[in-house]
Amino acid sequence: MKKNIFFVKNFAACLFLCSLLASCGENGAVSTLKEDKIFSLDYGTFEDELNVFNLNQANQINTSVAMRDGFFFIANGEAKKIMEMNSYGDLLSLYYNEEANPRPSFSNSADVVSTTRKATAYPFNEISSIAVDSQKRLYVVDKFPVERQELDEKDDSVLSQIVLRFNEDGSFADYLGQQGPGGTPFPLIKSIYVTDSNELVVVCIKKSGCEVFWFNADGYLLFKVPLSRENIPDPHSGKAVERFVTLENVIPSYDGRILYLKADYSSSHMEGKISSLAGIDYDESLLFALDVETGKYSEPIIIPPYRESTVEGFGSEVHNIPYDFIGITDNDWMFFMVANEGGYDIQMVQASGSRVLRRHLAMDRKKILYTAFNLSNTGILSSLNILGDKAQMSWWRTDSLIQAVIKN
Repeated sequence: MKKNIFFVKNFAACLFLCSLLASCGENGAVSTLKEDKIFSLDYGTFEDELNVFNLNQANQINTSVAMRDGFFFIANGEAKKIMEMNSYGDLLSLYYNEEANPRPSFSNSADVVSTTRKATAYPFNEISSIAVDSQKRLYVVDKFPVERQELDEKDDSVLSQIVLRFNEDGSFADYLGQQGPGGTPFPLIKSIYVTDSNELVVVCIKKSGCEVFWFNADGYLLFKVPLSRENIPDPHSGKAVERFVTLENVIPSYDGRILYLKADYSSSHMEGKISSLAGIDYDESLLFALDVETGKYSEPIIIPPYRESTVEGFGSEVHNIPYDFIGITDNDWMFFMVANEGGYDIQMVQASGSRVLRRHLAMDRKKILYTAFNLSNTGILSSLNILGDKAQMSWWRTDSLIQAVIKN
């Protein structure tokens, strides 16, 4: 990536426009989206059950979900298996570690493709994120055993994770490392994504920030993009008060080789005659589009914060809280989320910044031990909720909401 990043300075007009639109979106009550409960899963060790071990320790749950074309892929990290299910909860495919799971009841051998369901045995070690491309090829983040891990002395970090690739028929293809097939393991992987061109994007966390690896459809490295706090633009960097920036998330566009970066800015708060540091105040959140081929940033879009009111004595105080950046649709709507007392607030922002939608997801988070969210390429928001007695898969048709807004 080019060292001299070009930053478009026409910021004032964008600031005014986005602030105006954001203020319009803040007025009035926020509508609640209708939740559709798709199917539920029992807990256990059978092929169509979820095994999350000790439910009293939710921080140990390592289960994620991906949805593509109405099919759900559930990576059950504790059980070292991945289940593909339809919207009725019927098991279609199973990828499983033989040492951690019993042989599926519909399988007569270690690796069998039946007329309706298929089972693939693979020695998973420690799976986490998953992704599925348009050809239904499965990508799985796994970890090498200790003896195959490497040390990055320059960054003082362990290189341990790889991305497994499975063909459409369920057979294992190969694994990807930093350079491509069979390459050096990655540092800690935060997320993986697949574009409309079936190009894989791997977002890694490093001490300096993030590092993004962009592969073509055959798995060969196209771009390696280092991202740190030092090379993220700050339109107010000349302010007298010191500004701090946090790179909250990085997500690729489905169409085109663009990375969207959400940065949260804060500044030091001084008090007293001697101007002693009293704290750090959140200022704003900006979304940048980075063209990985040219290394140029677009002018930023302001992401309006969530406004939370607290009552203190006879008065109330409003706090600005930044949203988390959770995903992008293939028609370039950005989704942001923040937890609140009644569930979650969802903010949807068009890539141009011209439209901002806010909706509420009503969820009793006190009854939920763990939640895994997924945003599909078409804009359907799904969640797998780990409850005390079962796991519930739900979705919200945010895609229909966006289409209605576009038509109007």
